[in-house]
Amino acid sequence: MKKVKKFLLGRATIVAMAILLQLAWILSFLQGFRIRFSFVNTLIDIIAIFVVLVIVNKKSNPSYKIAWMVVILAVPIVGLLVYFIFGRSELTRPTRKRMEVVNRELERQLPQNEDVMEELGRKDKTVYRQAKYIRDWAKFPVYQNTETKYYPSGEKMFPDILQALREAEHFIFMEYFIVEEGYMFGQILDILKKKAKEGVDVRFIYDDFGCVTTLPAKYYQSMQEWGIQCVRFNPLYPVMSVIMNNRDHRKILVADGKVGFTGGINLADEYINKIERFGYWKDTGIRLEGEGVWSFTIMFLEMWDYINRTEEKDLSKFRPECYQKQPFVSDGYVQPYADSPLDSETTGENIYMNMIARAREYVYIFTPYLIPDNEMIKTLQNAAKSGVDVRILMPGIPDKKVVYWMGQSYYEPLIECGVRIYQYKPGFLHAKCFVSDDILATVGSINMDYRSLYLHFENGVWLYGSKAVQKVKEDMLQTMAESEEINMEFCQKRPAAIRTFLGVVRLFAPLL
Repeated sequence: MKKVKKFLLGRATIVAMAILLQLAWILSFLQGFRIRFSFVNTLIDIIAIFVVLVIVNKKSNPSYKIAWMVVILAVPIVGLLVYFIFGRSELTRPTRKRMEVVNRELERQLPQNEDVMEELGRKDKTVYRQAKYIRDWAKFPVYQNTETKYYPSGEKMFPDILQALREAEHFIFMEYFIVEEGYMFGQILDILKKKAKEGVDVRFIYDDFGCVTTLPAKYYQSMQEWGIQCVRFNPLYPVMSVIMNNRDHRKILVADGKVGFTGGINLADEYINKIERFGYWKDTGIRLEGEGVWSFTIMFLEMWDYINRTEEKDLSKFRPECYQKQPFVSDGYVQPYADSPLDSETTGENIYMNMIARAREYVYIFTPYLIPDNEMIKTLQNAAKSGVDVRILMPGIPDKKVVYWMGQSYYEPLIECGVRIYQYKPGFLHAKCFVSDDILATVGSINMDYRSLYLHFENGVWLYGSKAVQKVKEDMLQTMAESEEINMEFCQKRPAAIRTFLGVVRLFAPLL
């Protein structure tokens, strides 16, 4: 009963009910007009056709456009209303302008060392082109003089996070999608409070939607009282809003500018298996130490200045070399990058597809959700058809059953082209990693679904020749050994009615 009461009185339920009531009122109001005035039906149909034509001409994914076109033309009133609230991946015009100003200012702080690019080009022209794409279109440079450490689980990464926080003497930046009160965040919070009292510049960003069921409504105020500068991304109010569709799904921790962490690991107890949810929680992360951390610092400051409507004047105090007495260790090439719904460039998806399309021997993939668009499907299929060993590792126990079943609906067309798919038997696999040909890898926050690829703020690290690359491969092979390989019999044994239903639902997959 306590759980039921908590759910019914929770902020998520209250906000959802408030928005549903607003939708119901607007729909009933429009329906009344339709009944009283016959011309309204014609007007709505004309508006629906006009909006569909606008959608057709947008620079967005075809599958995403088709799904919305079907909804709008099938049920114009509901479709139009829901589209204007949830369907537009871009931010509102004032929001876009504000973020563009911030981005322009901070992009100047990310110059590329051309000697590094030239050396990369001499080593491998194909790899050079991938790094050039990230530099030219995502605006993040490639670095040397950066050491990497890969973590195959949250509990392996957690002690190093605590150590980095304890050793911070100047500033700590943290940006997370999910934060939940418990053992993991309690340990972190104790250190942050202590550091704030010592005069360390401690700043914290959390996504309000991601924390709607895990933190009190105004938790940021409590953190501010403890001396921690804290803000919410996209505050969730019980009012319909266009920008609620965009979420800050990134995971970034920077300590003194020289140590940075990212990956799929949020700040909640299941991520370090302190509590059990959906079996064993398999996740991954990566630690950078050196020049490459500067890109994480800029990512954080971009979001911080955007939310606070501020402009950081003196950035030199955040540079990694300010607090490092010894030269940084060089460990291959690293290129931290961010992806944003602000532009029409799907950086995260393009990096994934480049790695698949340019793989020579193999590409292995960790993803918790598999809702790819047509371009991604074709890229995976063509690579496998060409003889590349393509393997995808998925959860064995789902956290969201409908999304899980939808992901399984893509198995058959992939397997028949030679893609090998595994489901992790011990539990839920939340990692987001690619590795190919023993030389390239990426670790980050980006899922293979429409929200991550088109609607969320995301981040990752592209790696070439780093020791972390081999560790990613070893982890994937170990995970395969604990997984069940899926065959065509698995795909075809489900009743025809369920397969048909999932096929229809896939049409609306971009809307999930």
